[in-house]
Amino acid sequence: MGETLTYKILREHLVEGDLKAGSEIGIRIDQTLTQDATGTTAFLLLEAMGIPRVRTEVSVSYVDHNMSQFGPENHNDHLYLQSIATKFGAYHSRPGNGICHQVHLERFGRPGRTLLGSDSHTPTGGGIGMIAIGAGGLDVAVAMGGGAFYTTCPRVLGVELRGKLRPWVAAKDIILRLLSVLTTRGNVGCVVEYFGPGVRSLPVPARATCTNMGAELGVTTSIFPSDAKTREFLVAQGRGGQFAALAADDDAKYDRIVKKLHAENDAAVIANIRRWCADVTVGAPDSAGMAEVSFGRIVIDLDKLEPLAAAPSSPDQIVPVAAQKGMKVDQVLIGSCTNSSYQDLMLCARVLKGRHVHPGVELGIAPGSRQVLAMLAENGALADFVRAGARIIESACGPCIGQGFSPADGAVTLRTFNRNFAGRTGTKGDRCYLVSPETAVAAALTGQFTDPRRLTKKFGIACPRVAMPKKFLLDDEMLQPPLPPKKALGAEIVRGATIVKPPSGEKLPATLRGRVILKVGDKITTDHIMPAGTFLKHRSNVPVYAKYVFHCFNEEGAPTFAERALAVKAAGQAGVIVAGDSYGQGSSREHAALCPMYLGVRAVLARTIERIHQANLVNFAICPLTFADPADYARVDADDELLVEGLGAAISSAETVVVRDVTKGFEFPCRLQLAPRQRKILAAGGLLNYTRDGGR
Repeated sequence: MGETLTYKILREHLVEGDLKAGSEIGIRIDQTLTQDATGTTAFLLLEAMGIPRVRTEVSVSYVDHNMSQFGPENHNDHLYLQSIATKFGAYHSRPGNGICHQVHLERFGRPGRTLLGSDSHTPTGGGIGMIAIGAGGLDVAVAMGGGAFYTTCPRVLGVELRGKLRPWVAAKDIILRLLSVLTTRGNVGCVVEYFGPGVRSLPVPARATCTNMGAELGVTTSIFPSDAKTREFLVAQGRGGQFAALAADDDAKYDRIVKKLHAENDAAVIANIRRWCADVTVGAPDSAGMAEVSFGRIVIDLDKLEPLAAAPSSPDQIVPVAAQKGMKVDQVLIGSCTNSSYQDLMLCARVLKGRHVHPGVELGIAPGSRQVLAMLAENGALADFVRAGARIIESACGPCIGQGFSPADGAVTLRTFNRNFAGRTGTKGDRCYLVSPETAVAAALTGQFTDPRRLTKKFGIACPRVAMPKKFLLDDEMLQPPLPPKKALGAEIVRGATIVKPPSGEKLPATLRGRVILKVGDKITTDHIMPAGTFLKHRSNVPVYAKYVFHCFNEEGAPTFAERALAVKAAGQAGVIVAGDSYGQGSSREHAALCPMYLGVRAVLARTIERIHQANLVNFAICPLTFADPADYARVDADDELLVEGLGAAISSAETVVVRDVTKGFEFPCRLQLAPRQRKILAAGGLLNYTRDGGR
């Protein structure tokens, strides 16, 4: 039987375990990336391990998130990251060089390599044929120190692409269609692997758009084969010698996916599965209305796609752009690590050349890298943007993480970004839609939601064809290379006063006596747990950043979550969080576990927990429990006192534990679904303690 591309690369990098879906494996990591919002903590943790120098092929420290620099905190981080990269043998991408995923694709991504990044959109590298995985900073620190990365051996979901995209339909529409089928739920432990004749028509930046936003599916990563288009991109980047042809075997077998969906509430999702998936079976609904849906590979005919949008406030709320016709649009932002490539922006520049942005629209353009920005400046496209009335934003994450350009109250904002979680723009009650650059520029011109295909039919604007440059502008002056080991010995690490050593975890008690500090619903993101935007500057100072845990749920005049948690801790009890489905989706930010740990949270009880966040909880010695019977979620309330006897012993081997609600006087079972190594990490009081004690 043939092998998938995913398993071929994993097999080459396997250091522990067997390639059996669902089992734990350890893989060798070739490359790592960090960014300034997570990298400071990652490097502080690397220092705490006592490892003097990175041991990977390539490690890169990027600065692209905290760029506003109101107060000293951000610049303190930048100087620390620059100096520690020098000391520890990593590359350093300076502020202004671009977004980590865009720059890494341009200058470091290599087919067949493994990449671990402390950012959830690290899977962007799958567009060039890498196994690229997002993880918490502590996992990345271990990888920088030469340790393996441990994860669940994935099921591989095949996505077959056929045909060719029509004018005005974009790669963004491919991933939006996939989100309409798979949703953001129920995909933990899977890898999406693209194959089929339609792949050959997509250049690397288009593929990277699909793998980048694959993070919203909740999968481990996504990957494309490495082929002639990959070679073309690498040659244009002056790295043709790094090309390697890679693909799944012709007879590769892809896994079936089985999901529990609500027959009535998820009817549209089930209809999409029936339309776009092969070999679909839908079981009869049970007493709760839940039906088991099983399907094989997904087949997307590119020539049948239409422009799509993700409606507020989730990346899987997919609607046709045509169905939004006439809706007034107030703001358009084009950029982010999803859609800020040279080809994306050149298409928009050519549409806007000689025209002007609608007077009711604010348009922002954020090139993804210094390379892209310089090329736009040299060929005149930057001037076309400025003449059209666009505002040019720094080559950084910016508005995508709530750093500026927040829309007005009630305003409709169209963004080529990857997430539209409620409030992520920085405006409460925001109306944020995720769209392709084609749809975004159409709205910028017309002032309303417009199917970009109408630009040709109604306005006579032909869809521009933007070819891959034969040669990109190569200027790595803002990529600081690592110093040789002997020279690095004398390098000084710059530590500002706002950079504070992060706390280590503590061993869980034999019997957990806890109190529910907060009960939340479904799809709680790491943005809900740890706010981004203006709060990001505190990430290097856990005691300060911890004050804002669950800030969005705090009520004026009432004690904050942090205050309640510290009161529970002072009373000698463990803090507990109760949640619904898909708890911890979104960013890889480990602070969503690290800061609650600092406040005394020792357990999370949820219906389901997303992959990266569960790993982060374990890494910081917070016990992740899932309700054996999802109905028990409704029975537990905030402020209930909970008791878990024998938790310490259960962590070593038990699959379930019994939780007693002391307040209400009932018991219920919870699953303790952990890999063997995760059990050892929890028993040690977290990954840092485990690593320092010689664990691997």
